[in-house]
Amino acid sequence: MDPLRHPTLPEGIRSRFVEDINGLTMHLLEAGEAGRPALLLLHGFPELAYSWRKVMLPLAEMGFHVIAPDQRGYGRTTGWDDSYDADLRPFAMLNLIRDQLALLGALGIEHVHAVIGHDFGSPVAAHCALVRPDVFRRVALMSAPHAGAPRIGDHRSAAVTRVSPALAALPRPRKHYHWHYAQRGANGELMACPQGLHAFFRAYYHHKSGDWAGNDVHPLKGWTAEELAKLPTYYVMDLAETMPETVAHEMPSPAQIAACAWMTEAEMAVYAQEYGRSGFQGGLNWYRTRFTGTNMEMEAFAGRRIDVPATFIGGARDWGIHQGPGALEAMATTATSDWRGTHLVPGAGHWVQQEKPEETVALLRDFLR
Repeated sequence: MDPLRHPTLPEGIRSRFVEDINGLTMHLLEAGEAGRPALLLLHGFPELAYSWRKVMLPLAEMGFHVIAPDQRGYGRTTGWDDSYDADLRPFAMLNLIRDQLALLGALGIEHVHAVIGHDFGSPVAAHCALVRPDVFRRVALMSAPHAGAPRIGDHRSAAVTRVSPALAALPRPRKHYHWHYAQRGANGELMACPQGLHAFFRAYYHHKSGDWAGNDVHPLKGWTAEELAKLPTYYVMDLAETMPETVAHEMPSPAQIAACAWMTEAEMAVYAQEYGRSGFQGGLNWYRTRFTGTNMEMEAFAGRRIDVPATFIGGARDWGIHQGPGALEAMATTATSDWRGTHLVPGAGHWVQQEKPEETVALLRDFLR
């Protein structure tokens, strides 16, 4: 595997591989000089280290060594099993934390000034700070609130499982996307999407962005089928549809695509290229761990707060901040002890650091001082 070379990767961001990282050969992007205080940036799904390209150089200019890996199951990182029947223990939350500790050890970094996570990278960042506050000394969460470590015997996957029959029984039958992503056929459906991967990513990113007219968000009243059905179909899907079919209904027009300055067609091609090679199963296995008891070890931290300084940055037009009713409030109160603010960026949807990089950097600058 070669380092990432693409005209849309800003000059000054370096791509390289680090071997023997908890069984992986890990691909990472870097900016800034080694030896400076470090920032660790953790992407989500379906994303890549590349998703941080717009904020890495500004953060490096503040005096940081900025590190963004392709996480286990993603991009150019290798050494993970890409089959549906893979042993899911390597994809468990505690092992994802081990991945980051091993990477920092290989780079000779004893601790980071902050760990910053977006989407599914947000719970990884949160649990890094929860489990090893001596290493991860600040935490910034983006787009996915952290309501606390899972309580013993009561976690998100159990809630999805409990509500699934009621969703399917609605007059307009629905299903939760976590449940769908955990099914055997999900990767094959994505890889064989009839519109092609480039068009799939374009529709998916548009649907969850501030550009989509339907993303006028509001809190839900509770975890019930009737309330969850108010979420857009990229979260609570129509029962009979695949994710490619779901987002195809919201494919932007050629004029909308041409006007999308935050994600050009050349940038979009990077996602199609990388996932076209690696597939989606690695990231989907993260979702599957939530339904198999693979993350039970994290229940040992039930009731423990994040004690390092913590903040949240999201898009004001992102349904993701409300998909877990009450999570946004719990994060600032019961889940943390040193809360530094909840910031919702006007006009931004789910991809806040890509849609509004300048605003994101400004908020991080204040937090990192």
